[in-house]
Amino acid sequence: MSSFDIVSESDQHELQNAFNQTIKELEQRFDFRGTETKIVFLDKKFSITSTSEDRANAAFDVLLDKFIKRKISLKFLDKQKIFSTGNSIWKLEIEIKTGIDKENAKKIIEFIRQEKYNGVTSAIQGEAVRITSKSKDKLQTVMTFLKTKDFPLEISFNNFRN
Repeated sequence: MSSFDIVSESDQHELQNAFNQTIKELEQRFDFRGTETKIVFLDKKFSITSTSEDRANAAFDVLLDKFIKRKISLKFLDKQKIFSTGNSIWKLEIEIKTGIDKENAKKIIEFIRQEKYNGVTSAIQGEAVRITSKSKDKLQTVMTFLKTKDFPLEISFNNFRN
């Protein structure tokens, strides 16, 4: 039996590169001088602080720009509400989404079932969806089909086994 897994994982190295480039740009840009705008990346979460709500949102736009330039999907980002921490400091948190939740896994399985691929089975395995079949060609057909669909999360394929 051949199989592969459908996952939603970001490239940690590319995330770190986008973060580093954002820091450099925030330090160099004239419009951020004196605003004490900072960005921190810990535990799959970006945290932006600044002296104004507008500057925090502008720093988020810089982060988005770096994601786009590094070809990282924006679907990995989950922007939270901006809030005041007191002392005229605003904080914006952005979580990095990883894994496929049960609801989206069921949608993926339903899309595959609707296409009625004979001999293809799918199962939820933690934060991934495993697709199995006796035919490698059918698995490749499923991959091609899923690439054409627009899901609310970024999906990729790994663990292709014969």
